[in-house]
Amino acid sequence: MTEQMTDRAGLCVADALATFIDERALPGTGVDRDAFWSGVADIFARFAPENRDLLARRDELQHKIDDWYTARASHQIDQAAYQAFLREIGYLVPEPAPFAIDTVGVDAEVASTAGPQLVVPILNARFLLNAANARWGSLYDALYGTDALGSPNPGGAYEKARGAQVIAWAKAFLDDAVPLASGSWAELTSDRITLADPAQYVGHSETGRLFRHNGLHVEVVFDPAHSIGRDDPAGIADVILESAVTTICDLEDSVAAVDAADKVAAYANWLGLMRGDLTDTFEKGGRPVTRQLNPDRRYAAPDGSEIVLPGRSLLFVRNVGHLMTTPALRLPDGSEAPEGILDAIVTSLVALHDIRGARRNSRAGSIYIVKPKMHGPDECAFTDRLFDAVEDLLGLDRHTIKVGVMDEERRTSANLAACIHAVRHRIVFINTGFLDRTGDEMHTAMRAGPMIRKAEMKGADWIKAYEDRNIQIGLACGLSGRAQIGKGMWAAPDMMADMLEQKVAHPMSGATTAWVPSPTAATLHATHYHRVDVFQRQEARRAEPVASLDRLLTVPLAVGRNWTPEEVREELDNNAQGILGYVVRWIDQGVGCSKVPDIHDVGLMEDRATLRISSQHMANWLLHGVATADEIDAALRRMAAKVDAQNAGDPAYRAMAGREDESIAFQAARALVFDGVAQPSGYTEPLLHAARLREKARVAS
Repeated sequence: MTEQMTDRAGLCVADALATFIDERALPGTGVDRDAFWSGVADIFARFAPENRDLLARRDELQHKIDDWYTARASHQIDQAAYQAFLREIGYLVPEPAPFAIDTVGVDAEVASTAGPQLVVPILNARFLLNAANARWGSLYDALYGTDALGSPNPGGAYEKARGAQVIAWAKAFLDDAVPLASGSWAELTSDRITLADPAQYVGHSETGRLFRHNGLHVEVVFDPAHSIGRDDPAGIADVILESAVTTICDLEDSVAAVDAADKVAAYANWLGLMRGDLTDTFEKGGRPVTRQLNPDRRYAAPDGSEIVLPGRSLLFVRNVGHLMTTPALRLPDGSEAPEGILDAIVTSLVALHDIRGARRNSRAGSIYIVKPKMHGPDECAFTDRLFDAVEDLLGLDRHTIKVGVMDEERRTSANLAACIHAVRHRIVFINTGFLDRTGDEMHTAMRAGPMIRKAEMKGADWIKAYEDRNIQIGLACGLSGRAQIGKGMWAAPDMMADMLEQKVAHPMSGATTAWVPSPTAATLHATHYHRVDVFQRQEARRAEPVASLDRLLTVPLAVGRNWTPEEVREELDNNAQGILGYVVRWIDQGVGCSKVPDIHDVGLMEDRATLRISSQHMANWLLHGVATADEIDAALRRMAAKVDAQNAGDPAYRAMAGREDESIAFQAARALVFDGVAQPSGYTEPLLHAARLREKARVAS
């Protein structure tokens, strides 16, 4: 497909993008159209060459590391020599002198509140609205409708016995979070409440009593006329928890946005959120339902004044990283523009509708951009200067645009303090991400030898060091009380009992937020932040020494391991099924994030990071002779049949088995493995984007 293009200040801009910016994004911002496009052209002229240089630097470092490993292929890695080499080539940089970030103008949801965080694909308006509205959630519904209490949702008519279990659990939670002066919530017989700590009482609405604990609100709804409240001794109808305090609207790993039409659809949804007018109409129960953003919540304080609390999650937007380019805009030399630069400009422009308008999102007047996949402090400094330039373009005060740094690349992890220092005036977020970080671990050390099996990675010592260092360095750099320290996703949305048991480890670690896959999961995960005082945990961890670089840089090699043919086949099948299950939806249907059945038919929320780890693992085993090309091809063909069977109920699905040579999706999955060693940093985007564009062209022809 060929984009229809138009000239803007010497840039060749897709008509759809130019029209969106001129007619929808710019009006109401106070930014002059001609000055905007002239400034955009200047930003690309200044930053696109440097963007290319940074990517070339990645390749240069990787080639040197490849050569170093190749020269020592049969030797144990000596950490002292290894780190000396990494410093010599500039992969490791000197640690900065002790410092503290000085970010200002940060909303309380980010700076001083610990709670769950949603990540949602920006191309799906319904999901976006659900996520934004997930600031508040019913604990009764979350418990009843999931397996949180040990058995799955029964469906059908209301079961009183299950309801009684839910109510008992919720009231036991209230006993811990909002204890009464005497007795328990289960013994309460009216709405007259005396708290053990009266300061926890915040106010009331017509039917609710609002409390606060560990920085999060809890509303107990008293309604004797309600179907649940009428059978409750105190008339309690529900317990509402402040849940997804923040949400990341994702332009990156969870979407399939490959051309101008996709980018405009994404930017338009972001505009709807920033203006507050995004809606979506869909069929539910045979009837049309229109969803929109929730209003703020209003309560009367004890002194009679009005309390207004946000009805929606505070929204970040995740731009793409430095690697990808986009056909939506071409530079004067005819090359595609760096997509991350375009994202920075357009998402910030769109956010003006919030910060120069009603401030429905950021009451502090900030723009929150998460920046993924940055390699080291030079790339962080580049982003800092790019955001400076965008602020100048839009007439914003310096550091209005805040940045979240994803600690998911090995060079960033190893130089985390220097990365934070590079953005110390605007940073509001760091977090860890197991899948991308493991993918980069394997790609960086691809030629060192065969890696341990994928399931063993989470138990590797470098992972523990990585998770610890993220918090330890974040605290040492003064993030507590100014910025979020985050942890990764719970990927199994149907396994809430396991999440309730295990994910409390994230607030226990001192992380102020952690990712969840759904609004329901956010409500359940919110209970963990009542169980754990995160800021108290941070104080306890401040005295810890930072986990050593030796541990972080220990490559997860399978030294002395000889797997049986059955073990190799099992590992190949597991990886191949995961790759195919995700890729076939990405290529054929443009679905960037969905619940994909794994090899055991357990539904997991998957995005591109899944592909990176699985494809890099198979590429590593192929490179080092653990598996042959024929064995990998056989695994892919076996798993194509399995994935076809798992998707048999989807009328839009196109089977791969039996047509592997003509299936663009199957061929893309195969290329992720067989071309995996050559992919930049092991990323999957170049191959996926090319395949998706071919598929869109096929459908259009």
